[in-house]
Amino acid sequence: MLGNLDMFGFQALWSPFLLVTTIAIIALYLYITGSGRKHFKESEAITNKQRSFFIISLIMFYLVKGSPVDLLSHLMLSAHMTQMAILYLVIPPLLLMGTPAWLLRKAINLPVVKPVFRFFSKPLIALIVFNAIFSIYHIPVIFDIVKVDMTLHTTYTAVMFLAAFIMWWPLVNPLPEEQRLSGILKIGYIMGDGILLTPACALIIFADQPLYATYSELTAWLAALELCVPAGTLAGLDLGGPELFNALPLIEDQKLGGVIMKIIQEIMYGSILAYVFFQWARREREKEEMELSQSMNPKVVE
Repeated sequence: MLGNLDMFGFQALWSPFLLVTTIAIIALYLYITGSGRKHFKESEAITNKQRSFFIISLIMFYLVKGSPVDLLSHLMLSAHMTQMAILYLVIPPLLLMGTPAWLLRKAINLPVVKPVFRFFSKPLIALIVFNAIFSIYHIPVIFDIVKVDMTLHTTYTAVMFLAAFIMWWPLVNPLPEEQRLSGILKIGYIMGDGILLTPACALIIFADQPLYATYSELTAWLAALELCVPAGTLAGLDLGGPELFNALPLIEDQKLGGVIMKIIQEIMYGSILAYVFFQWARREREKEEMELSQSMNPKVVE
C-alpha cells in the first residue's frame, strides 16, 4: 500500500526552485513574444494556439519533474516510465509547436549551434540517436549506475531530452527551410520511430523478474532517493524498503511501467501521424486548387 509521501518534506514533493524557474521561463516567453518582440528583427506575432502549447508544455514539465510525480518516479517504476513518456514523447513537440519560428531560427543559427544542429537534425541521425540513448538507458546495469549518481543522471537525462527535441524536429518544426521530409516520408519516420522504441518497452513488459536494483534492493533504492530527497531528511526517516510505497508487486509494477510507456507512445505518435497526414492532405489540396486556377486563367501567372 502506498506510504505517506509527506514524510519526505515539502522540498522533495514540490521542488520550489524548479517552480520559480518554470514561472520565470513562462514570464520571459510572454515578454519576448509580446511587448519585448520589438527588440527582435523580423519577429512576428504568435497565435493563441502557440502560446497555449508552450505554457502547457512548461506546466507539464514542472508536474513531471517538480511535483510529487518526480518523487513517485523514484519509488515506482510505473511512475518513472510515465514521467519519461511525458518528458520525451509529449513535451518536446509541444515546445516546438509553441515556439515562434523567428525565435527558433535565431537559436539554431547561432554560430556555436548551427554546425552541430545541422548534423544531428538529419532525420535518420535524429531517429537513431534518440532511440539509441533511450534504449541504452534502460539496460539494467546502465540504469542502476545512472540512477544513483546525481551528475550522471542530470547529464544523461539532459542529453536525452535534447535528443528527443531533435528527434521531433523533422516532424513538427515550423521553419519552411527546415522541412526535409515530405508528408509520406514523415509518416514513415513516425512508424520507424515506433519500431525502434519497442524493444526497450518489450524488455520491461516481458521480463519475468525485477530488472532494476534501484527499485528492488534497499541500498540501491535509498541511493536513488538521494537524487530528489535532501540528505538530512532522508537520514531521519525509517524506511522499510521499496515495497512500502508500491501497491503492486515489483514485477507487476515493472510490467505496468512498460505498458504505460507503450500506450503513451502510441497515443502521441498516432496524434502526430494524424497531424502530419492532414497537413499533407491540405497542402496537396491547395496545390491542386492552384494548378486548376492557373489552368483556367493562364494569363494570371506568366
